[in-house]
Amino acid sequence: MTTVSQEVRRRRTFAIISHPDAGKTTLTEKLLLFSGAIQIAGSVKARKATRHATSDWMEIEKQRGISVASSVMQMLYRDHVINLLDTPGHKDFSEDTYRVLTAVDSALMVIDAANGVEAQTRRLIEVCRQRNTPILTFINKMDREVRDPLDLLDEVEQELGMPCTPMTWPVGQGKQFSGILNLRNDTMTVFESGSERRPEDFEALPLKDIDALRARFKDTWDASIESMELATGASPAFNLEAFLAGKQTPVFFGSGVNNFGVMEILDALVDLAPPPRPRVSSLMVNKTPVVKEIQPEDEHFSGVVFKVQANMDPSHRDRIAFVRVASGKYEPGMKLKVQRSAKELRPTSVVTFLSQRREAVEEAFAGDIIGFTTHGGVQLGDTITDGIALQYTGLPFFAPELFMTVILKNPLRTKQLQTGLAQLGEEGAIQVFRPETGGSMLLGAIGQLQFEVVQHRLKAEYDCDVKLESCQYTGARWITAQSDAELKEFINSYPQRMALDAANTLAYLCTSPYDVRLAQERFPKIEFHPLREHAGLTLQDASS
Repeated sequence: MTTVSQEVRRRRTFAIISHPDAGKTTLTEKLLLFSGAIQIAGSVKARKATRHATSDWMEIEKQRGISVASSVMQMLYRDHVINLLDTPGHKDFSEDTYRVLTAVDSALMVIDAANGVEAQTRRLIEVCRQRNTPILTFINKMDREVRDPLDLLDEVEQELGMPCTPMTWPVGQGKQFSGILNLRNDTMTVFESGSERRPEDFEALPLKDIDALRARFKDTWDASIESMELATGASPAFNLEAFLAGKQTPVFFGSGVNNFGVMEILDALVDLAPPPRPRVSSLMVNKTPVVKEIQPEDEHFSGVVFKVQANMDPSHRDRIAFVRVASGKYEPGMKLKVQRSAKELRPTSVVTFLSQRREAVEEAFAGDIIGFTTHGGVQLGDTITDGIALQYTGLPFFAPELFMTVILKNPLRTKQLQTGLAQLGEEGAIQVFRPETGGSMLLGAIGQLQFEVVQHRLKAEYDCDVKLESCQYTGARWITAQSDAELKEFINSYPQRMALDAANTLAYLCTSPYDVRLAQERFPKIEFHPLREHAGLTLQDASS
């Protein structure tokens, strides 16, 4: 009989991260294809085609050919359960990506070999490094005219502050791209273009046949061996402990669109990436934090809601709470409790995912991502357990930098608009603020594209045609005080600036950075927070 600890050791849960257009969604498709999870890969290039990327299910994603929401996929490979989370690459959806990164044990960074390390990659890596998340690196598009591999490695090290250890090495590039040297098993895999090729279709040659390889690939071989020796000589040997601590990244080369170099990534995820790790619970007991490390193989079930998605199935108007299992085992029919509200959770169905395709859960273990169909009462960051008192923190909400006022074109759709904004706010697609003095709802975002997506979704999913107008606000800070009297005095002084967000956490709206400074000088005992973690439970100081 399999034990919980045996099942936990089989789990690998990782996110794919990259700058837009580095080939992340294409690589996701190929990992699913090679693991046998899907039979045919969708084309992310054919925006108007009937096939789209398996991980891009939202209508606006199909229209624009970009990922605007993270998606979850589970697959089996080499007797391991791999949970893959595909994240949006566009910076306007970085909040969704940041929250996804709290739910994984490792990350796969995809870099465009022509462009190197780009702005969004730096931002995401910083989030990974704050959590010491182990990172594997895949340098993509080697079949195109790209930069020198040595320069790319140097840039990764310089920009990300992390030593690189090559696990594969390219033989040529662009039109001269001939294959990769697999330094883990001393073979060369010969490149052939084509998106239909499977692992067994690629020719593999032993590296010990040096004369035959040199005769076949000529100058390209000699140049590649020379650069490979320079790279391995200047790089530290692979150290599993350093990798697991987020202090070293193994590097792989290939071409995702041609299915080339993908198997090496899959094998590395099984061989090198960590199984689920312990998580810290910080629970307030009599106003004192009680910190406890929860092991993934603990007998009690616990999990964290890191994403809520409305209307994945438009015909049912459902809402799915995505839960990362942190400990124990889930079985159908379990009695569950939402720790924030102490309410019992009775999901109508619990599923695992292959993007929008779902299967009923028979059992799930730490590391797995499961979806609870809910009808409210669950928020981003909620800890769900089988009754044991725990509280996981660390799910970030950043103060928005852009604001718009929502104007409903047809006043008869007010109820639908309220429902839509409440659900989209709860899922984190946008931050919704309800002014305390009444009036139009305000939307807060990190990037302009978030507004366009929400406007599209309100029309498509809730039949609410809205226009968005600019307003005077340029920022927000969540506020707390040591006493109710201090907080009340502050609210009475700035009634027009007070608003509640989707989690009913009080925020102060500002029209310039000076507003916060002046308010702070006038009310030194009020704390202004640029980061909210979850439901007002943990707020970061303005100074941090």
